[in-house]
Amino acid sequence: MGERSMKWLLPVLLLLASTVAADHNWEQRDIVAGQSLYADNCASCYGANLEGQPNWQSPNADGVLPAPPHDRTGHTWHHDDELLFEYTKLGGAAALEVRGGTGFNSGMPAFNETLTDDDVWDILAYIRSTWPEREREAQASRNPQH
Repeated sequence: MGERSMKWLLPVLLLLASTVAADHNWEQRDIVAGQSLYADNCASCYGANLEGQPNWQSPNADGVLPAPPHDRTGHTWHHDDELLFEYTKLGGAAALEVRGGTGFNSGMPAFNETLTDDDVWDILAYIRSTWPEREREAQASRNPQH
């Protein structure tokens, strides 16, 4: 293989390696249980079909953003695994405070009292399972390599 051929191969190999390394959070997850848990705990805000609330990019009168879609049209897949987990477990404001963000008026409640860690990962695995491959790969690339 010539030097020109190698220039495109290395970035592709690095992307594949980071995607594989990041997928460890999704191994052994119960997507069926996640779908049921989503229906019971999340669908009232995020919609039965992950469609989110209308006008989700514009704050309500109280300054809180409506629930965004969890499907490919939203921004859930723009975030790494750890933030998605913390956002669900701790609630929006607390999850962002952990990362140095303050003053964010989030409508996302904490589920640390009602859902186990495995429940949260199963819900996230269900949501992730609905994304096209492109979005799954993009989201996986946002995770640190292990």
